[in-house]
Amino acid sequence: MESIPLDLRLAGEYAALEPLQTEHCTALLDAASDGELWNLRVTTVPGPGEVEEYVGEALEQRQQGAQFPFVVRRLSDRQIVGCTRYYGIRPAHRNLAIGYTWYAKSAQRTAVNTDCKLLLLGYAFEQLDCVNVAFHTHHENYASQAAIQRLGAKHDGVLRNDQVMPDGQVRDTYCYSIIDTEWPQVKRNLIARLAGTPIPR
Repeated sequence: MESIPLDLRLAGEYAALEPLQTEHCTALLDAASDGELWNLRVTTVPGPGEVEEYVGEALEQRQQGAQFPFVVRRLSDRQIVGCTRYYGIRPAHRNLAIGYTWYAKSAQRTAVNTDCKLLLLGYAFEQLDCVNVAFHTHHENYASQAAIQRLGAKHDGVLRNDQVMPDGQVRDTYCYSIIDTEWPQVKRNLIARLAGTPIPR
């Protein structure tokens, strides 16, 4: 599995993924403010006064080779509307996970997310030669669980009492994955879904 270039950019029809930088802090706070996403219990989104630390930690993980964080740019208006990243990168085992994903309310349930998943999965399987791509989510994040299953990912199990969330709640983590032999069908499904997904305005 090759290392990920530090300048990696991925562009689709509706969204582009760009390497996270410190100068994205203001745009990320604007995106998170669309829906006050920091109030969600089942995911971690930085609020006012938290974005710099959030970005700094992500960049440190990239420096260590453990993660690769992106900002999500909506191509219809060139606005940054969220974040996502590769994490749990294990080159020797040719696998990684996709997560830390959140979108401004205006970008939710549009083609932006589908396009991003197509880009991320495509690069992982077709360029990095991954044999497994994983997804992890909060046990109460039913929307995320349903979205991951719609990708065609298989449910691998549950890690009980896996994380303590910022508010002190203890999270069970639902684990899913797609393997290399499943990717061609998943790719076809994503392309078909893009054709029928609401287009971002």
